[in-house]
Amino acid sequence: MLDVIRDVQSETGSVSEEAIVQIAAAMNVSQVDVEGVVTFYHFFSKSPVGKYSVYLNNSAVSFMKGCAAIAKAFEQEAGCAFGKTTADGNIGLFYTSCIGMNDQEPAAIINDVVFTNLTVEKVKEIVAGMKAGKSAKDLVKQFGDGQNQSELVKSMVNNNIHKKGLVLFAPFEAGSAVKKVATMTPDAVVEEMKVSNVRGRGGAGFPTGMKWDFTRKSEGPKRYIVCNADEGEPGTFKDRVILTEMPQMLFEGMAVGGYAIGADEGLLYLRAEYMYLKNYLENVLEKMRKNNQLGKDIAGKKGFNFDIKIQMGAGAYVCGEESALIESAEGKRGQPRNRPPFPAQVGFMGKPTSVNNVETFCCAARIVLEGGAWFAAMGTLQSKGTKLLSVSGDCKKPGIYEIEFGTTVKTLLEECGAMDAVAVQIGGPSGTCIGKKDFGRRICYDDLATGGSIIVMGPKTDILQVVHNFMEFFVEESCGWCVPCRAGNKILTERLEKIMHGKGSATDLTELESWCAIVKSMSRCGLGQTSPNPILTTIQNFRELYEAKIQKGKDYVSEFDFAAAVKESCAVANRKPLSEGH
Repeated sequence: MLDVIRDVQSETGSVSEEAIVQIAAAMNVSQVDVEGVVTFYHFFSKSPVGKYSVYLNNSAVSFMKGCAAIAKAFEQEAGCAFGKTTADGNIGLFYTSCIGMNDQEPAAIINDVVFTNLTVEKVKEIVAGMKAGKSAKDLVKQFGDGQNQSELVKSMVNNNIHKKGLVLFAPFEAGSAVKKVATMTPDAVVEEMKVSNVRGRGGAGFPTGMKWDFTRKSEGPKRYIVCNADEGEPGTFKDRVILTEMPQMLFEGMAVGGYAIGADEGLLYLRAEYMYLKNYLENVLEKMRKNNQLGKDIAGKKGFNFDIKIQMGAGAYVCGEESALIESAEGKRGQPRNRPPFPAQVGFMGKPTSVNNVETFCCAARIVLEGGAWFAAMGTLQSKGTKLLSVSGDCKKPGIYEIEFGTTVKTLLEECGAMDAVAVQIGGPSGTCIGKKDFGRRICYDDLATGGSIIVMGPKTDILQVVHNFMEFFVEESCGWCVPCRAGNKILTERLEKIMHGKGSATDLTELESWCAIVKSMSRCGLGQTSPNPILTTIQNFRELYEAKIQKGKDYVSEFDFAAAVKESCAVANRKPLSEGH
């Protein structure tokens, strides 16, 4: 369904009520189901978004790099405000959350074309081009590095690879991993994964060998491998670089997983923001089929059958959660499932499924080639191998760093040119914000876990403004299924705003902490269970910033007059006003 809706959106500029009726009839589903999908995803709209739809990233790092001035320039040049479309229907301006370009902000997506390092002058040229009727692709003046220059990509995106390690960026010969795995038994592959102790690189850190073992032992004639390429955590862009420069390694890692669990089909769930890479990735897959690296009897191994399909997302952070991703891949709203059963038992299309991250599959390909013991020799007791980090914010060299697990934050700051940092957000908004006293801590599951996002904050950055940006993100991205997340994050954000505006008290700060605990403990999925972290970890490590804002010695008393506020409604409902005892 997502593919059909996307085609309609692309062709007509919206998914109208009439289109919803037709889609429902054609797919033999209810109109409510179709409307539910259309209204759930960020890049679908029931109202026209313009011939040119501009989606400007409004993440915290984007604002650090001048997003406000870029937004103002777009409004002035286009002649409409954000959230609106010009009167002639030509240009629509919209904000969107992180688009995987935090190393080259401010950035925007226009008709699936990415524009990076925006300036006011660039905005003027872009809008002038749109008004002249040029295609978005024709507005790209220069291309980035590596495969971004290739004929099928032609993107202005840069990889910004600053540090290469032994696992991901060591030389990789195309076809080597599937050729090697064809000489092994599935049991032997799973055993190597267990020996390596490789853990999921998406952030949760579940042991990959154990997950594959659970999946292959689940009952059923059909199993699936699913790659989670929906890196929606603000500040994360490492998968973008892997997809651009090492797709063959990724796809061979998926084939290794398929061989291990007995799956003959794989699915790459690719976030909508990376649509510009789809044709390129499809071409890589086709070449692999021709070279007997995908398809039937791979590498000459009879019965080693495995192929991969790309499924596009449509803009929803919660789809990074594996069960929500599966729901989305099946064409539904990306709402997390109740667990158990787990995807290893009942996953994609109701079949046993192993969902792993892009980086995890690349690690699997390397482990097959070098051995589990080789991989396990790197890192720490609980964190083996290397970790790919996306570093952005107030630093001289934002970009990609492949570090060995156990590297200290201080060492990373030295490498990226951020020795004046006063705070570092480890693991994106859902992670931990630390101050200078903790820069000696290590990046690993034993200490500071991260899916890859590292956001650096210098002395000129307002930490509370960053926290507020993160909380607005969570309010927007909550799927709305459970009250603690849907309402709780809104309450947290409003209480934070009260304190930031100087109207809070010590009681508000205490209640803010207690509300964080409620939302974390009572939310249904990982989004709500981690969304209070921006507030909670900054209260723990930067409490003085909050205390400097609150009123001392007294609680703030609202001057809101309830009786006056309901007076008009009482008259309309023919009720006596409150002053008369009601």
